Amino acid sequence: MTHALIVIDVQNDFCPGGALAVTGGDDIVPGLNALMEDFDAVILTQDYHPAGHSSFASTHGVDPMTVTEMPYGPQVLWPDHCVIGSPGVAFHKDLDTSRADMILRKGFNPAIDSYSAFFENDHSTPTGLEGYLRTRGIERLTLAGLATDFCVNFSAVDAAKLGFEVTVRTDLSRAIDFDGSLAAATAGMAAAGVTLSDG
Repeated sequence: MTHALIVIDVQNDFCPGGALAVTGGDDIVPGLNALMEDFDAVILTQDYHPAGHSSFASTHGVDPMTVTEMPYGPQVLWPDHCVIGSPGVAFHKDLDTSRADMILRKGFNPAIDSYSAFFENDHSTPTGLEGYLRTRGIERLTLAGLATDFCVNFSAVDAAKLGFEVTVRTDLSRAIDFDGSLAAATAGMAAAGVTLSDG
């Protein structure tokens, strides 16, 4: 039990028709389901925001995709998405959730966003995922999902900094690519020692 697959935020609001749709976000679902069979453990993450979350543009009365300064640093203000109790927060209907050993919900603190599966956006408040993986003896991680340049990227870089051996399946991830974010994320992951694989 040393190698885990972490599937990041494959939820309705990040798929076509959702509030923060990632182009082709639903195309990766069959490949992810097939990939799950190859791993000792499968973890799903779920963006999980209360209404009025501080990362929502509507909370601040500004246009979505505005960047603001929070106490913990720069923050993109998003359209309202993955609101607890809404259809958008649910996993894509075709994602095989039955293989999940753990479902990690993140972003539920109204005062701070959480891109990474390991830390909130202050880069210091842990989600508990590291402890879960360590106690299970898991040392190698493969990440895939939505979106490559935000939640997959932040999770992968944090995992590498924590000493895990990390691969990102770029063929089973899709990006928002906002203002050069994909190129920056790709360079940042490579610099952190993350292996980028297209299968």
